[in-house]
Amino acid sequence: MATRKRTLHNTWHLGIKEFHSLLGDWTMLFLIVFMFTVSVYADARAKPESLHRASIAVVDEDQSQLSTRIIAALQPPQFIPPEHVALADIDKGMDAGLHTFVLDIPPNFQRDVLAGRAPALQLNVDATRQSQAQTGTGYIQNIVNDEIRAFVQRYRSTAVQPVQLVERAMFNPNLTESWFAAVTAIINNITLLGILLTGAALIREREHGTIEHLLVMPVTPFEIMLSKVWSMGVVVLIASSFSLQVVVKGVLGVVVPGSAVLFGAATLLYLFAAASIGVFMGTLARNMPQFGLMSILVLLPLQILSGALTPRESMPDVVSGLMSLTPTTHFVSLAQGVLFRGAGIDVVWPEFLMVAAIGTLFFALAHHRLRSTIGKMQS
Repeated sequence: MATRKRTLHNTWHLGIKEFHSLLGDWTMLFLIVFMFTVSVYADARAKPESLHRASIAVVDEDQSQLSTRIIAALQPPQFIPPEHVALADIDKGMDAGLHTFVLDIPPNFQRDVLAGRAPALQLNVDATRQSQAQTGTGYIQNIVNDEIRAFVQRYRSTAVQPVQLVERAMFNPNLTESWFAAVTAIINNITLLGILLTGAALIREREHGTIEHLLVMPVTPFEIMLSKVWSMGVVVLIASSFSLQVVVKGVLGVVVPGSAVLFGAATLLYLFAAASIGVFMGTLARNMPQFGLMSILVLLPLQILSGALTPRESMPDVVSGLMSLTPTTHFVSLAQGVLFRGAGIDVVWPEFLMVAAIGTLFFALAHHRLRSTIGKMQS
């Protein structure tokens, strides 16, 4: 009992020391604040919507009720209000970059539609605007088809479809890209800072020479490691919770249906694993530049192949199988289930267990490596 009490006492005070060290490291403090405020906001706003305020012009040679109805449907937020241009000005406007799309409605278009002649519309697209050209073409085609179908139904009956597909988006009903990007940015930043802060704390001890002071104190490698894990984990947990509540929900206005408490518990458990990886990397690197280069090789696969940016189903089976051995993959699945779909503990408990199991394995591996490193330094 006395040994356990002393371990808790040493771990607590060593963790407090880590807070003081972090407060003196202005670079790390700036990184934490930047990653969970400006970076999250920039990721959400930098990614464009599927189609937003595309420039479109219309040549209305029909001047009919149907053509007016089609033009009225091409409105914000997907398009800016359509500009009426003459047929002779199509090439001039597109060459000048004034319009991404120009829709030409031919004469007698409404009459031919009602007569069942299937007239053709001409859509001119500036394909140099790659972000809007392909997506916008599909939007315009669907809008025109919907308006023609609704218009024709008033004049002649149409066959009733035997099956009707009704779409319901439970999270993010408008499929706003910034909603997904903001939450994904928090998940990725938790991984990044969970590893960097802990590894940097260990490297900082070595570079400042304070690791030698710890070696002459009655503390064990287990207590040194555990203090760094819990202190840096608390820092990232507080920063990520602030980012979710203030930046994502408050500033960006994202509606997150999931439980913030359950997400916080999952984050704390995952940080146990991420911090263990950071400690292990800190024992391998001799200085901060080496640690930075090593972090690139570790963080990029963890973030790109975890499922946060690319669905795991689209990956090769070998890659997907290897990534299932990392805690990041299970944390991403868990976080998306909680924040996007409002899943409870009864749904995500397998991911909780996997994160805990893999985290324990990495903690044991990092502890063994740290103890070996400290043993070499003492000898």
